[in-house]
Amino acid sequence: MNLADIPLFSMLRGRLGYLSERQKVIAQNVANADTARYTPEDLKPFSFDARVQQARQGQAGAGPGGVSMMAATQAGHMSPKNERRGLGAAYKTAKTPDSETTLNGNSVVLEEEMIKMGDARMQYDAAISFYQKSMNLLRMAAKPPGRA
Repeated sequence: MNLADIPLFSMLRGRLGYLSERQKVIAQNVANADTARYTPEDLKPFSFDARVQQARQGQAGAGPGGVSMMAATQAGHMSPKNERRGLGAAYKTAKTPDSETTLNGNSVVLEEEMIKMGDARMQYDAAISFYQKSMNLLRMAAKPPGRA
């Protein structure tokens, strides 16, 4: 049995991929806190409803909105500069200027980025905990009766 075939685990995997990608984007914002004219980015909020609709329509492999993404089909092909791989490939970033802009045009506010990072971390920990508890339930269900 493949865990990816179970909808709950598939959605949790998508959630973990989203949160991992969000942490990368926030870390990139913090790294560019002193870069002139840098506007911070963030991911659009994760929606289980959108993931369920994608799965129902059979578009899990397609990009956002069901549009096929460019793919390198031969070893000599170059991948796009902003291409993401892995679980975070389906999520796009959006420019989200923070509440302040400095004289050099940078609008990263470290305090706001740290709040976003803390929120993403708490959500990631909750998703991991839910994943582990679900795995424990599956293990318990797979044990023969009478064994502890």
